[in-house]
Amino acid sequence: MSITAGLPVPKKGKIMAHTCENCKIRAHYDRKPNSPMGRFWRWHINFCPGWRNYFTSLSPEEQQKLREKYNFTKYNNK
Repeated sequence: MSITAGLPVPKKGKIMAHTCENCKIRAHYDRKPNSPMGRFWRWHINFCPGWRNYFTSLSPEEQQKLREKYNFTKYNNK
């Protein structure tokens, strides 16, 4: 395991799914979405491989909730 941006990354390069669920930066976005850190997190999820793995592992219902909450349109299988 290596460390990337302070997060543990398994050797295969996939960030553990629960990391995104409990992300401190995501929590910061939830509290203050227009803050610089909140805006950084929202921008970051557009290309983060860990978020992609986390998001696509969720049920379609959970994905829809996050799409609405974060105005997120990527990885749409429709």
